[in-house]
Amino acid sequence: MQEMLDEIYKTYAKELYRYIFNLCRNETLAEDILQDTMLNAVMSIDKFKGECSLKTYLCRIARNIWLNHVKRAENKNIPIDDSMEFVADDSVEEQLNNKMQSQAIHRVLHTLDEPYKEVFTLRVFAELKFNDIGNLFGESANWARVTFFRAKEKIIRQLEKENQI
Repeated sequence: MQEMLDEIYKTYAKELYRYIFNLCRNETLAEDILQDTMLNAVMSIDKFKGECSLKTYLCRIARNIWLNHVKRAENKNIPIDDSMEFVADDSVEEQLNNKMQSQAIHRVLHTLDEPYKEVFTLRVFAELKFNDIGNLFGESANWARVTFFRAKEKIIRQLEKENQI
């Protein structure tokens, strides 16, 4: 089992961490969710039917863990912002070509409603295929494409409105 966990971790940890961090915007929480995701994936590997890629399966597990965290915070009447304080991640920022533009995009991204925000995040940060994104939501690849396009349009319109582009 340790070998399986090591192989899955080596292959998917970096991209999965970027996806999780974009959901929660907290380094520590993202690392915890990543570890829980990997453990859950290995423990429940027999439930993986191969209907989607392993990467998609891992993103689904991570998303569910994050949603559980949000629900627990809400149940304890802790404001979500307080439970997930922002911590800058230099490694993510280094990968982005234009720091100011990327900050503006991230800011606008987090104002989008669901599913636009999550579809955009899955496509750009987790680099999932439209088919895999559609599967996560129980929708078609075409639905994922249209939703991603609309998310992009919303971001662009807001940035233009703010004279950021």
